[in-house]
Amino acid sequence: MSTYVPNSRVRLPQRPGARANVVIRGARILDPAAGIDREGDLVVRDGVIGGDPDGLEVVDGRGLTVIPGLVDVHVHLRTPGKEHAEDIATGTASAAAGGVVTVLAMPNTQPPTDSPSILGSLLDRAAREAVVPTGFIPAITVGQMGDQLTEHGDLAEAGAAALSDDGVPVANASVMRRALQYQKAADLLFTLHEEDMSLSGAGVMHEGVISARIGLAGIPGVSEAVQVARDCSLAAYEDARIHICHVSARETVEEIRLAKARGVSVTAEVTPHHLLLTDQVVGDDPDPAKFKMNPPLRGSDDREALIEALIDGTLDCIATDHAPHPADEKENPFAAAPFGVIGLETAFAACHTELVVGGRMDLSDLVLRMSTNPARIFGLPVPSLADGARADLAVVDLAATDVVGERPYASKSTNAAFVGMQLTGQVVMTLAGGQDVYRRNA
Repeated sequence: MSTYVPNSRVRLPQRPGARANVVIRGARILDPAAGIDREGDLVVRDGVIGGDPDGLEVVDGRGLTVIPGLVDVHVHLRTPGKEHAEDIATGTASAAAGGVVTVLAMPNTQPPTDSPSILGSLLDRAAREAVVPTGFIPAITVGQMGDQLTEHGDLAEAGAAALSDDGVPVANASVMRRALQYQKAADLLFTLHEEDMSLSGAGVMHEGVISARIGLAGIPGVSEAVQVARDCSLAAYEDARIHICHVSARETVEEIRLAKARGVSVTAEVTPHHLLLTDQVVGDDPDPAKFKMNPPLRGSDDREALIEALIDGTLDCIATDHAPHPADEKENPFAAAPFGVIGLETAFAACHTELVVGGRMDLSDLVLRMSTNPARIFGLPVPSLADGARADLAVVDLAATDVVGERPYASKSTNAAFVGMQLTGQVVMTLAGGQDVYRRNA
């Protein structure tokens, strides 16, 4: 992962709110990036960590763990155009419920976020409605059509967090090369949905034994990998930086590993659902549309490759690709249902259950991959539990279990892939931007 360089121009507005004033007593305080791992009290006064605990609200932290808040660099807030599925207020409330203290929203809205004026209106709205600090990632190309570049410099000046045509790849290699040539002027990371559409075709799930058995058109893993190989080569040639969205395939992991070995400035994310699930669930479940996403759930060898790559650092961070859809849309037959699942509220519990409880990774490493690493990759403020830091933290009960779907969601949508699963490790409190934004039992 490249050296951390803060992006001073990125705007991360949050709605106005009272500064947090609380002392969390007797908790484990864990911040691996700051070298903190101790038992004791954590004081937050006027939204800043540290200070005099006298007169503050006392929260019993015995048996709880305080960690830096999570940073999710890949969410869909459906604003503008699809506010019936999600909006800035509900999407960021969902983030707070999951211990997420910063989110970056993708541009595939209606209309797409592809101009400084649309970006400005979203930033203004977030300043009124966002529960947690919220940034926006405008499109690389106008309308996400893949031919004409947006005004990258103007978008950077307006406060963009990065650039992406997420939802669709930049199919034309010449357009992608030209965008990378201009990157140094705008100094914005490109975060890329990687897919060769000529290989994906009309596919709706992973191409394999399950798709053949149930008669659904498949999307091969190589459709992702070949596009990644192309863009890593272009990034190397133009000395540019790229970030790969939602890696799903074993072949893609191999391409990223090779690119990093030869010095390409590439980072990559993986989603909780690709770490926990395989295409087997599509064939086994009576309601399979809740498992429809792009890229699709793949085979067990792909899932294992993703976990190993997250452990060894080939994959740098975890992001949810939180993609809300109304229930009536997801109730369509699998081939007709939209791609996407929600994930902000379940991400920590899912990854803690699979990776930490499952013995694959310790909690410190999980915190780095869900908080510190994504912030550093995108040049965002890094959540910290050090004295003097703004309060951006989550309080978690690592022993608590929940069955997904039994508690109401903060999101407007309920299309979670983990419905019915029992997950261990629950967020009980979130402070974001120095504000007290979530209490589990409030």
